[in-house]
Amino acid sequence: MSSFRIFDIAGSALSAQSTRLNTVASNLANADSVAGDPTQVYRAHMPVFEASAEAGGENMPGVKVTGINESQAEPEKRYEPGHPLADAEGYIYAPKINVVEQMVDMISASRAYQSNIEMLNTAKDLTIRTLSVGR
Repeated sequence: MSSFRIFDIAGSALSAQSTRLNTVASNLANADSVAGDPTQVYRAHMPVFEASAEAGGENMPGVKVTGINESQAEPEKRYEPGHPLADAEGYIYAPKINVVEQMVDMISASRAYQSNIEMLNTAKDLTIRTLSVGR
């Protein structure tokens, strides 16, 4: 087995964690958005990961994003009759996004991303040292 597969595996993980960070950023950016219709409310996004044999072979799979699911949580209904987006009954609707959970997910994704960068740097250093053994 080639030792260069580690770059493919870590690269697939970097791509997956980047998608995760992007969805968290989108969720946080829209956490305070409101709409006058419950069907128009932003829904939180969550990436779905799957082990992928494409990245590293049968014994060392990588990871890929198979899709991004939308939350099925009902939006929060708030009575604010003076709001410009309020419906005929005076309600506005906001996404049900827990900002604390999103921040925890962001930190987790960031740490996973950093770990994979460290893996790439370690593999690169070991490859360079291996190539310079005969010098």
